[in-house]
Amino acid sequence: MEKILKTTTAIVIVFILTIILIGNNKTNAKEKEKTRKEEINKYENIVFLGDSITEFYPIDEIYGDLPIIKSGIAGYRTDDLLPKLEEMVYRYNPTSVYLLIGTNDLLWDKVEDKIKAISNIKKIVESIKSNRKKTKIYIESIYPVNVDLDTTRNMVGYRENETIIEVNKEIEKYCRENNYIYINMYDELIDEDGNLNKKYTDDGLHPNSLGYAKITRVLLPYIYGVE
Repeated sequence: MEKILKTTTAIVIVFILTIILIGNNKTNAKEKEKTRKEEINKYENIVFLGDSITEFYPIDEIYGDLPIIKSGIAGYRTDDLLPKLEEMVYRYNPTSVYLLIGTNDLLWDKVEDKIKAISNIKKIVESIKSNRKKTKIYIESIYPVNVDLDTTRNMVGYRENETIIEVNKEIEKYCRENNYIYINMYDELIDEDGNLNKKYTDDGLHPNSLGYAKITRVLLPYIYGVE
């Protein structure tokens, strides 16, 4: 009888210890999940806004659990983006927006298109700021192109890096005068000749996987607030 009682007691003790251990594990798991969510929430509602360069960006694969919303549509010009800010930006109530737009405006390298692109970029930024006053706005430079990789001009078209540089200077000046953050991605992507580096693109316009990796390395310090 005594032996049975000892055995029963031992089983009960093991059972109690198991319950405690399971409870601790669940508590630890909950705490870890809470910590993870708190960490993520520091960077909540980040919107990447733009055209095909944004649409093709492999956000999920690169940024994982960070709540980054990809809001880019291939072929979009500044004219297309301006009336779509409600559905592409405001409804997400973003804490920060990364704007990359304008390259499609310069497809034919016309002076009037350049002027309109600059004007519309300012309107887009001012509209975002007006509708979401606490949103932090980051404006990326328009990326360089490489005509040599697009002899048929199916992708690059008649864009010229000289024109892109001119537009970028105006965007940078606007950011400086209005305390917006300008990200000079142009200089990060060029080769020694001032063209979009061949290692970062396959068609002369859009980044390839290595190009997006480079872009990500530039953007991460801004996303984590250590720029």
